[in-house]
Amino acid sequence: MSLVELIARADTRGLAASGLACLDRCVPLLDGDDEALRPLWATLADGSGDAPGPDWAEALAQVRDKLAGPDATGEDEAVVLARRMLAAAPAECSGPALRTWADACSAASLRIHRLLDPAAGAAPEGDVPRDAGTEGLPPLVAAELRRQAGVLELLAGHGAAGVRPALEVSTEGRRVLRAVVSRRARGRG
Repeated sequence: MSLVELIARADTRGLAASGLACLDRCVPLLDGDDEALRPLWATLADGSGDAPGPDWAEALAQVRDKLAGPDATGEDEAVVLARRMLAAAPAECSGPALRTWADACSAASLRIHRLLDPAAGAAPEGDVPRDAGTEGLPPLVAAELRRQAGVLELLAGHGAAGVRPALEVSTEGRRVLRAVVSRRARGRG
């Protein structure tokens, strides 16, 4: 099943986890630590049925305060995209706004990975295709596409019990991106 199909079929918790996981993997661009999004992950694990816990809006406000950065003026595209993911997170963790956010986070995270992938060369314009496999994609982008699908599959198959493994998938991706960001900073300095 393609990433587009997985997002279209995801329930509320799956959509929230998908968007959150994309944002989590991009936290290194926001100078956030590994625990920055922990309050939001906790609400996903605490909820009942297919919905996150009731403290999503409060946790989101805490995370925004913690990751508040400078005005986006002068920041590169990858950082701007990561800031937009955080800014666009809906305070109400339900409804069409959540699906829109999860879809936008997916596209933004893939774009960020394309921009930062050393094998991609000059980052081509346009979105990374999300309705096909990983063939022909640079390694960092292909891995991100697989992680996104993996998170959605974990939540679809396990509900709330899939949150912890989804967080583990996201943590692995965050470590990879943190290393890429670090190498990139050393190369500029």
